[in-house]
Amino acid sequence: MVGDHMRLLVTGGAGYIGSHTVIELIGAGHDVVILDNLSNSHTVVIDRISEISGTRPTLVVGDIGDAELVDSLLSEHSPEAVVHFAGLKAVGESVAQPLRYYRNNVAGTISLLERLDAHDIRTLVFSSSATVYGEPESLPITEDAPVWSVNPYGETKVQIEHILSDLAVSDDRWRFAALRYFNPVGAHPSGRIGEDPPDIPNNLMPYITQVAVGALDRVMVFGDDYDTPDGTGVRDYIHVVDLARGHVAAIDALGDRSGFHAWNLGTGVGTSVLELINTFRSVNEVDIPYEITPRRPGDTAASYTDPAKAERDLGWKAQHDVADMCRHSWRWQSRNPTGYRG
Repeated sequence: MVGDHMRLLVTGGAGYIGSHTVIELIGAGHDVVILDNLSNSHTVVIDRISEISGTRPTLVVGDIGDAELVDSLLSEHSPEAVVHFAGLKAVGESVAQPLRYYRNNVAGTISLLERLDAHDIRTLVFSSSATVYGEPESLPITEDAPVWSVNPYGETKVQIEHILSDLAVSDDRWRFAALRYFNPVGAHPSGRIGEDPPDIPNNLMPYITQVAVGALDRVMVFGDDYDTPDGTGVRDYIHVVDLARGHVAAIDALGDRSGFHAWNLGTGVGTSVLELINTFRSVNEVDIPYEITPRRPGDTAASYTDPAKAERDLGWKAQHDVADMCRHSWRWQSRNPTGYRG
């Protein structure tokens, strides 16, 4: 039964959010098999998951779009539910390579769902994103806000959510949770796993940590003339461990919920770019040089959620504050200056 001790497939489970979620799933008593093509992750992550959790998850190296491989995996391991992270996720890259994103994220998910259906596996937690809200009309953002996107990456999330919703309407045996993340940051408190972008980071926190470790010169602050308290963009940052625990709660919640359900995962508190930089400086006693530059096209002034629905339905609430996020991010980066490649 969903919510009890289960056999779970985690696609993209060696990635940043996936690896933290695998640790929490193991801690909750579940058996985990990971399917990951390692395009943006490393096998050493599995060693570190084992070190932290005391249990080594099974790793199958491959792609969700490889129907033969997925069939073989499902036959051998018989998972009862799936947590689906696998997907490309860089906004700028998606604008430059939209076909690659639609093929990998949307077509790959369709292929995965077809194989799950063939094996009578119909419970899935989907790694969605707050990008499905486009440019929000009002704040805080709730789950009933219009769903649309301003870039191909976000559009792949929108399309996958529509596919899941349509599938749930077609057959009431399907159970879907779409978890719409706000801004995941931080790292496991052990400092053994964390965010390891392959190139110059697209997101603020790993950019800050790479400046702190000396890999980059300064943080570029895109715009200080927004209608926010200090003029810089405001976002809802959520600790990756809290986010991971949200997936455990969603698996439990699907036990008595058929159909398609969406939940926002965030703290409900907005933090500006300068507030994040200054908190990082204060907590870790590390100087973070920064430079104010013009706004980036497509950036919005502020984005944060109302997490009340997740608290009500999932019994989930973020436990870590911004200071924890900064402290744990620096612990990871300072102990692993070159990430998993060190």
